[in-house]
Amino acid sequence: MPLSEYEQRVLEQMEQQLYSEDPKLANAMSPAGARSGVRYVLAGAGVVVGVILLIVGVTTDLPAVGIVGFAVMFGGVAYALLRPATKKGPLGTVDADGRVSKTSKVAKRRGSGDFMSRLEERWDRRRNEGL
Repeated sequence: MPLSEYEQRVLEQMEQQLYSEDPKLANAMSPAGARSGVRYVLAGAGVVVGVILLIVGVTTDLPAVGIVGFAVMFGGVAYALLRPATKKGPLGTVDADGRVSKTSKVAKRRGSGDFMSRLEERWDRRRNEGL
């Protein structure tokens, strides 16, 4: 059953809030982007060139060429398997009306202090309730 418009808006607001409050978690939870065919073609070309250099290095008794070939081959495979770089960090904070405003460095520092003070308050509250 599809989501209603209201549910879609609420879900979008929750996603924006997650990105602004905890960007590392949001990036970890987001699905990996589709990899382009160009990435695989470049990686394949690197592997082929690396194998050729490795074979040339072994047949001509030039270990430096073989080592370079192996490094190029390894780089091609790593390039194919690694996730593409994504933009990291929040774009800003979500206001009450749903607009996203950029955060300044001062606000980011203050935000981390607020987080720690909230943790300390929670800890004190739990400790006092236990007594």
